[in-house]
Amino acid sequence: MIQKVSVEIYTWDHCPYCQKVIELFEKKEVKYTRYRIDGDESAREKMAVRASGRRSVPQVFIDGKHVGGCDDTNAMDAKGELDRLIFEK
Repeated sequence: MIQKVSVEIYTWDHCPYCQKVIELFEKKEVKYTRYRIDGDESAREKMAVRASGRRSVPQVFIDGKHVGGCDDTNAMDAKGELDRLIFEK
């Protein structure tokens, strides 16, 4: 399948939920831009603005649209919605 959108992920290096999201996208062979924001409060604030105030990591954006964190992304994947967003646009 061919990826039709851009994917961005805000993470911390030692976050198990961040790793789960990264593994999900790598399993699907999805290219993504990763923003490591460990200890960078200004980057975290920028992420929170984009994520409607959510400050937890990971936060995932597809074509600039906020889709949520680890649980949100995995729930979308379980319903088949994630593949539709990424590969069927």
